[in-house]
Amino acid sequence: MSNDKLRPETVAAHALRATDQTTGAVVPPLYLSTTYARDENYEPLLKENYVRNGSPNLWQAEDILAELEHGKAALLFASGMAAITTLFETIPQGAHVVSLDVMYYNTREWLQRLEAKGRITLTLVDSNIPGALVGAIRSNTDLVWIETPINPTWDVIDIEEVAKAAHKVGAILAVDATATGAVTTQPLTFGADIVFHSVTKYLNGHSDVLAGGLITRDVNPRWNELKWLRTKSSSPLAPFDCWLLMRGMRTLFVRYAQASNNALAIARHFSNHPKVERVLYPGLATHPSYAIARRQMTNGYGGMMSLLLKSDFAGSKKFCTLLKVIIPATSLGGVESLAEHRKTVEGPTSTLPDNLVRLSIGIENVNDLVADIEQALKEI
Repeated sequence: MSNDKLRPETVAAHALRATDQTTGAVVPPLYLSTTYARDENYEPLLKENYVRNGSPNLWQAEDILAELEHGKAALLFASGMAAITTLFETIPQGAHVVSLDVMYYNTREWLQRLEAKGRITLTLVDSNIPGALVGAIRSNTDLVWIETPINPTWDVIDIEEVAKAAHKVGAILAVDATATGAVTTQPLTFGADIVFHSVTKYLNGHSDVLAGGLITRDVNPRWNELKWLRTKSSSPLAPFDCWLLMRGMRTLFVRYAQASNNALAIARHFSNHPKVERVLYPGLATHPSYAIARRQMTNGYGGMMSLLLKSDFAGSKKFCTLLKVIIPATSLGGVESLAEHRKTVEGPTSTLPDNLVRLSIGIENVNDLVADIEQALKEI
């Protein structure tokens, strides 16, 4: 059976059938070499012969990622921000960028830095205002950058609607789809041009790899520029990290399903809790983006949620330290559940509520997680 007939769960589990052709090993070998010999005619034996340009482990991992996102090609970087900033490097001088006022704070701060230096003009939009995102797109807009779901409110943006508006003016749409893990939403199929993943999160899933990835709908001059920039900045993902990533992607779908099921159960349990003001989770019918989420997220709503506690800044931060099963730590998408007082992490420029706690729900027994949150709430 050819790969185009295999379902994504099988593609991930088999790592695109990456069985070693020499030995038959079902786990691909790790190639740690930084350089590769040429043949008797001084021609490279591989398509590249130096690790700055790529490696067998890198190409294998990129092929899997491109397949899962229904893209033509993928590029893996040494971190998520390396991928993001390399994409932003392709924005023409002085061009207009549209993005969100609430999103991953490092991305927002980098865009604001580019604006302050006169590299771009920037419009940040409140996604809760109907039509504001589409309305902000101008004739000179080059890039629309969105997250969906948005971190950490988990609002869901209609990708198809924004893509159509961007394409009308010749702009491209890039979607940070980290929270959907290439499982529940494939933005390229809704019209996005480029998908970004903090590969550190769901795709790797074991809290031991720092990586970022870009996947494209078309291989075009901008994509070729991205490849050139990655080589010149020496930022491709290292072979061992690629090998670990491939290991992680093999269990992506079962991990994501368990985390989604746990998160939905927890969201429902605490929706009417006396010490919880509101649960932010796109799988709840009460969430303002629920209708879009049902249409756009077809294999679960993910493991990410936020709790607005009936407490102040100090009490909400203390809540994270009172948890005994859920770990008070940054990041998301791993097998273990994490809690983060987001405003503390973002710092003084954060516009988030004082009482927002972000939860990354893992694959533990859901009853243990519910009990842990219950006991912590009693202490605030």
